[in-house]
Amino acid sequence: MNKIKLTALPCICVDVFDGIEMIRPGGEALNFAVHASRFTNIDVTLLGVIGKDKYAEVIMDSIAKFAIDKKHIRIDERHQTANNMTYLTESGDRYYKDDSWNGSILDNIVLNDDEIKILSESDVVFVHFWASCLSQVIELKKTYGFKLVVDFDVYRDFADMERFAPYVDFFMISGSEELLPMFKGLSNKYNCLFNVSLAEHGSVTYFNGQEYRVQAVKVESIIDTTGCGDSYHAGFVCSYMLENDIKKAMNVGSEIAAETLKHYGGF
Repeated sequence: MNKIKLTALPCICVDVFDGIEMIRPGGEALNFAVHASRFTNIDVTLLGVIGKDKYAEVIMDSIAKFAIDKKHIRIDERHQTANNMTYLTESGDRYYKDDSWNGSILDNIVLNDDEIKILSESDVVFVHFWASCLSQVIELKKTYGFKLVVDFDVYRDFADMERFAPYVDFFMISGSEELLPMFKGLSNKYNCLFNVSLAEHGSVTYFNGQEYRVQAVKVESIIDTTGCGDSYHAGFVCSYMLENDIKKAMNVGSEIAAETLKHYGGF
């Protein structure tokens, strides 16, 4: 079979773990790309912007061994590579403070001709809802017709989110049981896979009004939840693109997410 061309953009950053002198590469696009690259029939390209500093070196060294096309990542020496000071509870859950995020390098991204060409040739594109280039990606989706994956994270403005539903093929969000009727209703209106992560309670997907539900894979000792959602999304999307099986895709995502919980960082 022909390989599926997948592009992830634009959040590439590092998580700096407080108190343990640890720096781990991360960001939704980077985490997604790494886990997607494990699928032999997926060709992965990573787009984004990094600085020219120790954080950028950590990122590029950490992904050198993965089957990811990295040559289109921009370098902007005017800014520091995006970084996030990360704090962990005793149970391994991460949390952040008001001044944790330093990501000015990712503000106001406008895709250049090279990046537009890559997206135009992609079969599927992953982007985070908060990405400054989201509106440009959606316009490109309208023109070129690639499958679009959007991670809405913990956003809760449903009227605003529904504006995007006609253009999204994989609608990924972290939620809870009380939000599920909303997404079931949306699935009756739009030809989109609405996937809701319920953390330790598993995940639910709605498609054409039908509900699919899987349990989370049990993990005895959770080290760090960083990147767990990104790894689930990569497993879900790649498996579905390859096999067109919703339930199997959810289980694949859950298995990869469980592995991510066992170590620091997103991969």
